[in-house]
Amino acid sequence: MKEDFLHYVWKFQKFDVFDFYTTNFEKFHIRNKGSHNLNSGPDFFNSQIELAGQLWAGNIEIHIKSSDWYAHGHETDAAYDNVILHVVWEHDAEIFRNDGSKIPTFVVKEHVSKNTLEQYNKLFSKEKKWINCETDFELVDDFIVENWLERLFFERLQKKEMLLLKELKDSQNHWESLLFRMLCKNFGLKVNADSFFSIAKSVDFSVVKKCSHERQDLEALLMGQAGLLVGDNEDWYFKTLKMKYDYLKHKFDLHNEMVIVPKFFRLRPPNFPTVRLAQLAMLYFKRDNLFSQVIAIEKLEDFYELFNICGSDYWNKHYNFGISSLERKKRITKNFVDLLIINTIIPLKFSYAVQQGKDVSEEILLLASKICSEENTIVAKFNSFKHISKSAYQSQALLQLKSGYCDTNKCLQCAVGNAILGSEKENAKNQRIQN
Repeated sequence: MKEDFLHYVWKFQKFDVFDFYTTNFEKFHIRNKGSHNLNSGPDFFNSQIELAGQLWAGNIEIHIKSSDWYAHGHETDAAYDNVILHVVWEHDAEIFRNDGSKIPTFVVKEHVSKNTLEQYNKLFSKEKKWINCETDFELVDDFIVENWLERLFFERLQKKEMLLLKELKDSQNHWESLLFRMLCKNFGLKVNADSFFSIAKSVDFSVVKKCSHERQDLEALLMGQAGLLVGDNEDWYFKTLKMKYDYLKHKFDLHNEMVIVPKFFRLRPPNFPTVRLAQLAMLYFKRDNLFSQVIAIEKLEDFYELFNICGSDYWNKHYNFGISSLERKKRITKNFVDLLIINTIIPLKFSYAVQQGKDVSEEILLLASKICSEENTIVAKFNSFKHISKSAYQSQALLQLKSGYCDTNKCLQCAVGNAILGSEKENAKNQRIQN
């Protein structure tokens, strides 16, 4: 038995009868269950109970055992002086306030419905599962799941917002600089995300801005900071960029000792760091005031046009310095733009709007709903239970569901878990029919 289950029982009043007695055989009625407190202090605020003909208003504290009151030191904590009822699973000690007055105790063990307990035990059984509710997930009503995923999508955005605001502070509150850092990180994809992020952080954005007027200068800056212009290479373009980088390094006093060298291993050639950095350089060469454009654009098609960029002519015939390949324009694909929108643009637009006191929830949800669902093992597994991920907002929500709830066994804070536990009435009905 876990304490959060008792919170669930009290919050949703999952009792089979409503004639309650304290451990001292005093009859009471619940007039107001109170507001669930998720921070420090009593578990439910502003509750009301009628005890022995008198109405009491105050707080509710919940424990597995009565003696936990003392184990947690509540008897000396003034924050618990206004507790009017102690709700427990097992009663093993009488409880008193700091002033010596006795607190009524209610044992819920005998009042929780049998079916609720069965569903709870089934949900948290010791059997090894990918997620606790995998055998019941498909049975949950589509409306409940859809509404929960929408909430999870914004919950994930709020989590990303916290990280972005921390990075914004490191960028001297320069949103354009923050966009560059996050774009650079995501241009590196999963394999080179940390490397590309370290490249972006190794140079002040003002230098990037100055170099963006000349494409080769910006390409040399990024390649050089990445450590891709070291050693001897007879390739003419390598030499050109190396010469430009040596000049820029001296002019702006550049250092890249802390940069993580990007990897080529196990990458498809279109994702080579040379190609991605060349595309990023072309993007900032072609698009002035990129941040303003990103914030202003609402339609997916306009984002595709904004990122309709390919590398310079040299990279149409190369994937790496000095190694020729069949000529092919190294254009940023729509699938890649989708990833940039999901992982960079949407979180940034959301965070910026929050800081500006604006609500862009509908705009962001509409944008994410028009992008196809991401394909990964987590999304695929959820879809095997119930095919629910059809767009990016749903796939992002499922990632939040898995990491924020399933992996941490927060089933009682999850709408899916609540729906499964709340199905005991239907189960009881079915059992009566069978009998």
